[in-house]
Amino acid sequence: MHSDPIADMLTRIRNAVKTGQSQVIIKASKICQGIAKVLQQEGYIISFDKIDDACKQGFLRVELKYAIDGTPAITEIKRVSKSGRRIYSPVDKLPCVMNGMGVAIISTNKGIMTDGQCRKENVSGEILCTVN
Repeated sequence: MHSDPIADMLTRIRNAVKTGQSQVIIKASKICQGIAKVLQQEGYIISFDKIDDACKQGFLRVELKYAIDGTPAITEIKRVSKSGRRIYSPVDKLPCVMNGMGVAIISTNKGIMTDGQCRKENVSGEILCTVN
């Protein structure tokens, strides 16, 4: 069985938002930490931190963000590039999520960044997911 840590992370966040949980625990990996860092920089989550356990991998505790009236900051989070079908995009063809209201998270050779940062630094890469 082959596991996809990114899809697992996005599904856990999606399910936690639907049930109104304040935080979610995710298996830690470098790519998941990069995605969590971008989500925090873009204001979709409050914070995240790594929790060490008996094995080396550990967990990420992600604190989700909600408005005062209880609406979540993340309304939709979708996986674009999957393990069976990778989606790469040059800089000029990067997706514009909801006319700039959302973000696409891209894995580049300079690390994980948003579509806006990729355009600014003129780097292309694999489209991991879209968030709005």
